[in-house]
This record gives sequence, structure tokens and C-alpha cells, in this order.
Amino acid sequence: MPKDKNIKSILIIGSGPIIIGQACEFDYSGSQALRSLKEDGIKTILINSNPATIMTDPSMADHIYLKPLTTKSIIEILEIHSDIDAVLPTMGGQTALNLCIEAQEKEIWSRFNVKIIGVDIDAIEITEDREKFRTLLNEIDIPVAPAESASSFLKGKEIAQRFGFPLVIRPSFTLGGTVHLLFSKKINLMIY
Repeated sequence: MPKDKNIKSILIIGSGPIIIGQACEFDYSGSQALRSLKEDGIKTILINSNPATIMTDPSMADHIYLKPLTTKSIIEILEIHSDIDAVLPTMGGQTALNLCIEAQEKEIWSRFNVKIIGVDIDAIEITEDREKFRTLLNEIDIPVAPAESASSFLKGKEIAQRFGFPLVIRPSFTLGGTVHLLFSKKINLMIY
């Protein structure tokens, strides 16, 4: 992707504290992104709620905000830094992607004329929604394992009986490795 010469200032959303299922690689990738952007002469503004990261070292970004990862904090930063041209949420994992989507839904990015870079909102929504993702793969003739959505334990039990075992159960609307369960036998599912 060619460099957009109109982008002079970027807001990077960090991942917040390290949590189970979302490892510290986001801190490393974020710190590398900050270095690369600074080398290209782009002003960097970082928001992260976790002070114990490489990203939040004072030498990493031009401006660092240790604030809760909320749309309220995003608005406060955009009001201070009206020159922010773009937001890069991909360095903050699931937390940052969720915040980016929430800000998009509240029309914060358009209100402050901020472009989302590094990821397309529609792509996030398709990949997080298992049903939409499966439909897309089927449309472009990529084989997928049989899958079905269940909104209750009873519906899930019916699907499990039809599919057999082993069986993978995972939630929709998560990219960050949250709670994927593998059941090798029916008894394991019933106990769980």
C-alpha cells in the first residue's frame, strides 16, 4: 500500500492491560509502528490505559495519553489534537478494534475528519461475525467446515448431535483469541 502523503498525524490506540487471550505482542507491534511512523516524519499520538508497556515509554510517541480506552477519551484527545488525520487501531488488538468500531458507530471519526487506516471497519465486522464470515467464504468458493450458530444451550446441543464430535465452540464478535472450546466427546460438552 503506498504511503498517503496527506497523513501527517496519527492516533494509535493501544491494547490496555495484558489479559488472558490477548498477549503482549500488541505492545511490540505497536512500538514498532510508532518507530516506523516517527522515521517517516509522522506525528504520533498514543492512547493506552496500561503504563507498563514499551509503547508508553516517553521516547516512543510525540504525545502519550494514559487514559481509559473509551470514546470519551478519544474525543478529549481529538479536541486537543485537531490535526490528527488518521487512527491506527490494529496495534491494540481486540480492545482497540472494539473501540474503533464504537467510535465509528458514534460518528466520532467523521465528526473530527479522521481516517481509519490499517483495517477496514466492514472487514472487522465480517471477520468477527462467524455467520457473515462463513457466508463470504462460501460466496468466493473457499471450503469451510460445517458450522451453525446457536443462541441457546438447547440449540447448541441439537447442532452438536447433528455434527458429531470433535466439536469446536466459539463466540461471534471476537478476533482476539477469546474462549474457543474443543470438545472431543459428548460427555465433555454435557459436563461443561
